[in-house]
Amino acid sequence: MKFGYSFSNLYGTVYGRGNLVFSKDGNSVYSPVGNRVSIFNLVDNTSTTLPCESPKDIRRMALSPNGIFLLTADVDGRALLINTQRRIILSTFNFKCKVYDIQFSPCGGYFAVTNGKQVHVWQTPGTTKEFAPFVLHRKYTGHHDDVTCVSWSHNSQFFVTGSKDATCRVYTLHPLPGYRPITFTAHRDRITAVMFASADTLDVYTVSRDGVCLTWRHRTDEVSTREQAAEKNSADDITGTRNTRRRTVQTNHDSDDKANASDDSGSDSSSSESDSDSDTTAAQRYKWSLSAADKHYFLQGRNAKVLCAVLHQSSGVLVVGFSNGVFALYEMPDFNNIHSLSVSQSRIDSTAVNASGEWLAFGCSELGQLLVWEWQSETYVLKQQGHRTDMTTLAYSPDGRYIASGGLDGKVKLWSTVSGFATVTFVEHSAEITGTVFTQNGMVVLSASLDGTVRAFDLVRYRNFRTFTSPEPTQFNCLGVDPSGELVAAGCGDSFDICLWSMKTGRLLDILAGHEAPVSAVEFSPTRSVLASSSWDGSTRIWDIFEHKAAKDTLEIGSDVVAVTFRPDGRELACSALNGQLTFFDVTGPANVVATIEGRKDVQGGRKILDRISAANSNSGKCFTSLCYSADGMCMIAAGATKYVCIYELGQHVLLKRFTVSSNLSLDGVQHYLNSKLMGSAGSKAAFEGEGDSDDDSRRRASELPGVAKGDFSTRRVPPELRTSAVRFSPTGRSWAAATTAGLVVFSLDDSITFDPFELDIEVTPANVEAVLAQEEYTKALVMAFRLGEMTLAGTVLDAVPFDHVTLVARSVPRTYLGRLLSLLAIKVGKSRQLELYLHWACQVRWVHAHRADSRGPCVLWMRHVHSICARTRVRLFVICLGVWPCVQVCNMHGRFLKDNSAKFMVGLRDLQRSLS
Repeated sequence: MKFGYSFSNLYGTVYGRGNLVFSKDGNSVYSPVGNRVSIFNLVDNTSTTLPCESPKDIRRMALSPNGIFLLTADVDGRALLINTQRRIILSTFNFKCKVYDIQFSPCGGYFAVTNGKQVHVWQTPGTTKEFAPFVLHRKYTGHHDDVTCVSWSHNSQFFVTGSKDATCRVYTLHPLPGYRPITFTAHRDRITAVMFASADTLDVYTVSRDGVCLTWRHRTDEVSTREQAAEKNSADDITGTRNTRRRTVQTNHDSDDKANASDDSGSDSSSSESDSDSDTTAAQRYKWSLSAADKHYFLQGRNAKVLCAVLHQSSGVLVVGFSNGVFALYEMPDFNNIHSLSVSQSRIDSTAVNASGEWLAFGCSELGQLLVWEWQSETYVLKQQGHRTDMTTLAYSPDGRYIASGGLDGKVKLWSTVSGFATVTFVEHSAEITGTVFTQNGMVVLSASLDGTVRAFDLVRYRNFRTFTSPEPTQFNCLGVDPSGELVAAGCGDSFDICLWSMKTGRLLDILAGHEAPVSAVEFSPTRSVLASSSWDGSTRIWDIFEHKAAKDTLEIGSDVVAVTFRPDGRELACSALNGQLTFFDVTGPANVVATIEGRKDVQGGRKILDRISAANSNSGKCFTSLCYSADGMCMIAAGATKYVCIYELGQHVLLKRFTVSSNLSLDGVQHYLNSKLMGSAGSKAAFEGEGDSDDDSRRRASELPGVAKGDFSTRRVPPELRTSAVRFSPTGRSWAAATTAGLVVFSLDDSITFDPFELDIEVTPANVEAVLAQEEYTKALVMAFRLGEMTLAGTVLDAVPFDHVTLVARSVPRTYLGRLLSLLAIKVGKSRQLELYLHWACQVRWVHAHRADSRGPCVLWMRHVHSICARTRVRLFVICLGVWPCVQVCNMHGRFLKDNSAKFMVGLRDLQRSLS
């Protein structure tokens, strides 16, 4: 069995907290999930998570204009520069301050980062690894409180900032003679968003948290003079029109601006008379004004606050998200309300719009919800929501296509392992889910809950068709189903009994009594009619459910038993106790102990914030709470209430490998040693309320102490504890999943490490690809292009392959590059005019590599994608033929008439061509 498991994907959570970003083509959305970033492809309906971890939860990220670089910043200001194509970290950096916003310039050469009261502009690093890729361009000062937002002009010459001090300032990227930063002072609350109106003008929109939107219009000095003269003349003729006068925003010439003039704009304080002339010219060219007609109010309720806003410059549509779960669309600069909708009962923390302006993305952190809305057709493109709280259990379907998860929120979700999306959610339970299991045919999933019910859900009609209850109200701690799917067993936590039901009738068949403490786990044997149960009374009992009502065997463990499982052949039973031991029994005859494993040190986690002693001396979390055998029975995977997942080899009963499910320092129990500088007499300072967003602090204090403005400052804020509640191998053995606090983490075997001789050649360059192609070595040139990752170059090689060589080249392509070849064919079939050539390629690849492709692998998805594109192309050709054939018939029947009226006929043909296109 292979053990090269690596992080593959993250299910169970779709949005944590932070800003959403659309890709360059607008078909994918980047969403922060904890300390990772998930990419949701809205066209292919797939979800992937980058294998890059930030030290703590990500709060801000930005994508470069070319779509290659992704810059993320966590809550402490630690940044990661990620290459999205290679899915690797190029560099790390620490801004040493909380980052509220990051924005790349439209030219892609710079990016601006908020750093407290300052704004730092950095040069964008290159695509190769460097010793010090982050080069500071300039620091900009002038605000009196933290800067919250940044926006660039279209030409990357100016950028505007907003701050908590309710002011906005316009800076220049490069020094401009005579220019000093302009300050906008008309808001009364912190600035939520600032943006330039369009690519043609330098008009600025500013949005504050109290629901005020202002339009600052760019004016030169000559225009301002004429408008002031016109207003003065109109005021002399008509009285009562003082409110129509425009007031020009005055530049703050205080000591702060004078001290930072050289730093902000690079101007020299000791200038000559010629410099003063240039100063006057720059002052005349760049001025902004505000009129009474440019003040707008959203008016979404007394308590509704503006939390996020974004502008689509091409269409002039402003998207605003409010704290009451409502978003609204406004047409700027007229401020016409186009659309308004309530998408959630919780606050909208982030919003984004794609390049075409059709899709809007919204994120709600309280619900963990991600929405993509097409506002023109008023339909959902994507609507996903993870578990609101921690996940407690999971189960693989027999074919490995789905994972059923249950959480503390009482919901049962079904996740597709192919797409990564939640396909269905069952909300019938009203309390915590304690167990989920599939039947052998994969058509039914069962769940047990603390609400005293066991429910069976039909995966064909997606409904709850059976509900199992006990004679007396009780809480069910565990769940099991026999291989035939006829019997359902659940362990009780109150009466210490085990209930057996019939799946067909739903009747209670028997109650197995004998345990003296709550039942922690039940498991049916895969080969016999035997049920194993474990309890906190320190024993494991084996029941013959058809012959004897009493326990067949009672196995004394000596400590509370928390987990039990059978080997796939049913000949061995494994138990996990509270003392950290794994005990293995041979159950073919009278049960006897085969081996034991001391796992206390293997599963030992980190020190928690409220712990008074070190992690080595603590007894908490030093046992395995979930066990699972591999498909061949040679290995076992085990996990507990820590960040580690262990794999043991059962031949020698040794630890083979230990995996870390998450390294997020925002979760409790990750670090083995706490920082002594943060320890005080009352415990760790991190347990108290520290730095945070003012919105969160005010909302939390208001909810804790009603009627008190400042709240209780001694309230402790303990981060969620990182624990692994359940772990399972996939039926194929090529992946395993763990239900953790960070989400449903999936580790799988990486196929990219397959040996390929082309990987050893360091001379793989575009020039060498063209040289090999000139020598008519088509297979080698195609593989070298795939190795570079240059799809354009690979398309050139694909076009150069002769028609009679297609079959040979298709047979010679290694399996490693099969998915890239199919993705390239999907693009070519949809866009190229050489339809016959690429259809021939697709047929040859299908005939040659069909037996190699996994039925659930990415190659089959690309084959289906090629098939769907071919179907759409066929429909387009059919429509074109329907439009051309009547024209041919008309030409044949009325040729003489058309000859005399050729001009009108050509006009009609052009109209037909436009309609067909």
